[in-house]
Amino acid sequence: MMSFTAATFAGTPEFGGFSDAAAIAVGMEKHFGRLPGILFAVALIDASIIGACAVSLSTAYAIGDVFAVRHSLHRKPGDAKAFYAVYAGLIVVAAALVLTPGTPLGLLTNLVQSLAGVLLPSATVFLLLLCNDQAVLGPWVNSKKLNVFTAAVIAVLVMLSVILTASVLFPGITEGQIIGVLIGGSALAVVLAVGVKWYERWRGIAAGPTAQLEHGPRDLWRMPPLASLAPARLTLLNRTWMLVLRGYLLVAAALLLTKLVQLALSAT
Repeated sequence: MMSFTAATFAGTPEFGGFSDAAAIAVGMEKHFGRLPGILFAVALIDASIIGACAVSLSTAYAIGDVFAVRHSLHRKPGDAKAFYAVYAGLIVVAAALVLTPGTPLGLLTNLVQSLAGVLLPSATVFLLLLCNDQAVLGPWVNSKKLNVFTAAVIAVLVMLSVILTASVLFPGITEGQIIGVLIGGSALAVVLAVGVKWYERWRGIAAGPTAQLEHGPRDLWRMPPLASLAPARLTLLNRTWMLVLRGYLLVAAALLLTKLVQLALSAT
């Protein structure tokens, strides 16, 4: 949607005044003709239906995991009532928001996309921890080279998220200031990582009991039942980064919500 918006309104008086997806379709019809606007609207409806089903389904699965209730499309509705109730309820709520007149859909879109940008680095960090859990993946855990590559990807995501947060906190921030924040943040991260690793070696802190596990051939590995898995043991460096990540998420989410509330109040 961002690419369509930029291509449609670049160099026009409407540029920077995003309201909702319908305005994009109207703008495409105005600047490029009726057919592009119709095709965009049809494609958006298709993507919205798929997105509503996929997001509601994944949320229902996540809620089922948290509350340990039966949750799967393989089960019949009578065998997983809570799962199907949450799934249907989320779709109904989404449809009600869209169909209710006066709902600030553009504001809600910005909220969802901004929060997704803030939460993406943390989700990637948890995925990386899972990919290095030998109790879960056994011989399929990440190699050192893959961990280095993944860490670089996460660093880029965190930097982009920092830019987003800084632009919300300081709307007038310049490119030079953004670069300065990125360089300073990167240097601080390197110093923190080196300091924690040095402290671990100085105190003789081990990486964890699963570091020396031996596994058989990859093709024969099967993940043990969840109930039999022991709680994950994090290193001091992992715990430090998790603490930093939690603090950043709280600050970033609070700033974004504050900014969106201000935009909503100014719009009314």
